[in-house]
Formats: sequence, C-alpha cells, structure tokens
Amino acid sequence: MALFGNAHRVDNSEAQKEFARLFGQGEQVHAAYQLVRDTFLFTDRRLILVDKQGITGKKTEYHSIPYRSITHFAVETAGTFDLDAELKIWVSGAAMPISKNFTKGVDIYEVQALLTQFVAR
Repeated sequence: MALFGNAHRVDNSEAQKEFARLFGQGEQVHAAYQLVRDTFLFTDRRLILVDKQGITGKKTEYHSIPYRSITHFAVETAGTFDLDAELKIWVSGAAMPISKNFTKGVDIYEVQALLTQFVAR
C-alpha cells in the first residue's frame, strides 16, 4: 500500500489476483497503479478505477470505463511548485472529466502511453 502520496506501479499478476472478482472471463491486467488508496487497472478490455472511500477505506466504488467510451484525455505534468501530475479522462455522456492526481512515483507519460494504446484501438 502506498503511504504519504507515494504512488507506484503494482505488479500485474498481484493486481490480477487481488481484483480477480472484477474481471470477465479471460480479461487480463496490462498495468496497475496504486495512488494512495485508489487503484487504476488497465485491462485488455477497459480501465477500472478503484476508489476507496471513507475514513477506513472499507467502502469501495469501482468505475468500469470501456476504452471505446473515452472521448479524450489530458495529462498535466508536475511543475516546480505543483508536484502532482493530473490525469483527466472524458467519457461519452458525461460533461465533466474524471480527474485523478498522480504524485511522484508514477510516470504520467507511461500512463498516457497506455491510454493512447488502448483508446486508439
């Protein structure tokens, strides 16, 4: 688990085991990122956002976004004073983007490349 904002990449096989109940038959994790309490899962079919809620983090919301529903996305890199990178994903039918902050430890360019790979299919 990441503490104090240190985001990191999670081993694909570990993520496959931990979130196995979320996947359809044959669905495979291609990349996973832990962001404090939230997790991003890039599978061969969709992007899954795991959002831990509340003080204890026992309540969890799972956002399943088929890649074909992503209309566009944007990344904002970290700056000198603003140390977080930000990812915004616009989904068809939603006016506002899904926005997540990536702290040091995650290569936002790698995340962008993954989205480009899957959304462009």
